[in-house]
Parts: sequence; structure tokens; C-alpha cells
Amino acid sequence: MGGLWTGAIIWTAVDFRKTYYILPNLFTLSNAFSGFVSMSLSASGEGGTNLYLAALAICFGFFFDTFDGRVARLTKTQTDLGRDLDSLSDLITFGAAPALLIYKWGLSSFGRLGIFIAGLFVCAGAMRLARFNVLSRREEAHGQKNPGKYTLGLTIPAAASVVVFMVLVSHGVGMYQTASQVLVAAVVLALSYLMVSRIRFRSFKDIRPTKKTFGVVLLVGAVWIVMRMNRVHDVFIFLALIAAYIALGLTEEIIFLRRRLAERRAQQSGLEPPPLAEAPRDEEVLAELGAFDNEDDTENEAETDDHVGPPTSAAKRV
Repeated sequence: MGGLWTGAIIWTAVDFRKTYYILPNLFTLSNAFSGFVSMSLSASGEGGTNLYLAALAICFGFFFDTFDGRVARLTKTQTDLGRDLDSLSDLITFGAAPALLIYKWGLSSFGRLGIFIAGLFVCAGAMRLARFNVLSRREEAHGQKNPGKYTLGLTIPAAASVVVFMVLVSHGVGMYQTASQVLVAAVVLALSYLMVSRIRFRSFKDIRPTKKTFGVVLLVGAVWIVMRMNRVHDVFIFLALIAAYIALGLTEEIIFLRRRLAERRAQQSGLEPPPLAEAPRDEEVLAELGAFDNEDDTENEAETDDHVGPPTSAAKRV
């Protein structure tokens, strides 16, 4: 009886609220583990079915990566540790694992050049994640907590999904090796550029249950049903959807570019330009990434020397 009472006291004394922080981190670590499983299968050298299983392992990573943030928001356990851990896991599962997979599947004939092309994908993904973390932290420091409508550059999960679905589609049609490795190299290079580019893609984090949203969902569902009725493979449908998402981002960027050119022509002609949320200039993006921090320190020191007494708040660097 004494042991039961002791166990009951310990049970009531435990603050289970503290254990909630483990849940989102478990999802994130499962994401990283999925990436490791994928790399081990790709590196086995057996090809064929193992490459298919490696692609499926990354798909499990998509699942865990989708729900770790939602679990963190649901349990109100969002931390800086979880955000950095998520970026590291994404680099493994959606950077290194797809790069090794695509090298073994469609770039091996290029030899060292194929390794270089696959390595560019990893480096671009690392740069994309680092830039996202820097910009998000600076936005929070300026009091901007709501997610933006657009994200700068193609996200690394979206880029990895193109690679994964290419492998899965080839397996679905009974073709373990791609017919044109030159085309695969071009796709990998294009994805690498889109990740580090300043092209804005929709984040879909501002979606609200409106009539327009409901109509788009119905349209996508109808297209899905039509393609399924024509016996189109599910993986090919996913590949078509992600390709449409990338095409949407490129189309909108062209529209934004034409509007900015029209605005500049209006300014040069002296007319009042139309209101437009212009994309940040290159100098502003570099400043957000901290490229001019040392110069800002030097300027602030010079301003401090010119003032008699303590510097004002305007001379301090945030």
C-alpha cells in the first residue's frame, strides 16, 4: 500500500504540461530519421526498388514535417530550439537525402559533374533555410508575427517533392532509370536556383474559408477526379500539382515585374504611380541578412563620436 501511495503522489506531482514540449520535437526528429533512412537506401548501391523505398522514406518526412509545427502550435510549445531543429531536419530530409537520391537515379552517368550538380541542390537548400530563419527572426524583432502571403524563394520541401515525385513516377510506369539524364540535371539546377532566388511563391498560410478558397478547392478536386477516371497515377497528379504551384509563382513574379516597370515609367513621366507592394531591393534583402552590420556599427560609432553625451535611440542599431 505504501508503494501505491508513493506512486500516486509522484503521479499527481508531475507537471505533464512540461512533457508537451517533447511532442513536436519527436515529430521533427522523426523527420530527420526518415531522411537518414532514405540516404541509407540510396547509398546501398542496389538501385531499382531501393531507390523507390528511399523516395517513400522522404514522403514520410513530408508527413512529419507537416505536423510538427501544427502540434507545436496546438500545444503552445513553440520554441527557438524547435525552429532550429526543424531547419536541421529539413536540410537532412529535403536537402541531402533528395540530392543523393537524384544522383543515384539520374545523375550518376555524369560522374563528378553529377556529384557537383547534386551538391548544388544541398547548398541551395541550406542557403534557403538560413535565409528564412534570419528573415523570420528579424520580422519578429520588428513586431510582425502574422505569416506573410508570400515566401522568398522556393521552399526546400517543395523542391524536394519534385525530385521525389520524379522517381516515384518513373517507378509507377515501370522505368527505374530516367531516359534523359540531361533533363534531370536541368531540373535540379533550376530547382537550386529557385530556392536561392528572390522570386516570391505563395505560402498559403493566410488562407481563410472564403468562397474563393472553396471554389479553388472544388476545381482542384474536380481535376483530380477527372485524372483518376482516366487512370492517371496518383504520383503523377502530385507532380502536376507541384509543377502548377511553381508555374503560378513564376507567372505572378512576371506580373509583379511588369507592374514595377510600369511604376518606374510613371515616376519618370511625373505621373502619380499606382499603389503597389513593391518587392524589396537587393540592398534591403542584404541588409535583412546582416550583410551591412559591420558598416552600421562603424556609422553608429561615428555618430556617437559627433554627439556630446550618450547616443540617442536613433543612433542605436536594432
